[in-house]
Amino acid sequence: MNNDPIAVPSWSTASFGDTADTSPMELSALGEHLDTCKESRGRLFALHCIADTMHGFVAARLVTTLMAVALLIGVTTLLL
Repeated sequence: MNNDPIAVPSWSTASFGDTADTSPMELSALGEHLDTCKESRGRLFALHCIADTMHGFVAARLVTTLMAVALLIGVTTLLL
């Protein structure tokens, strides 16, 4: 039994055999898009990123975080 597949390219491009290059209109549209993205980053963007990071950290370790808080509260009540 012969299981050797023949490797043929299974993709196509829009360059039709020419070198793929960007047109001035595409570059202009990309520049406008990047300008729009820069404008959407307001003053609180960094704070939002930090909050997302902290949320991801705590959410991934929810049970561990709850246990650490409960242990901290338990130790504090025993010492007082």
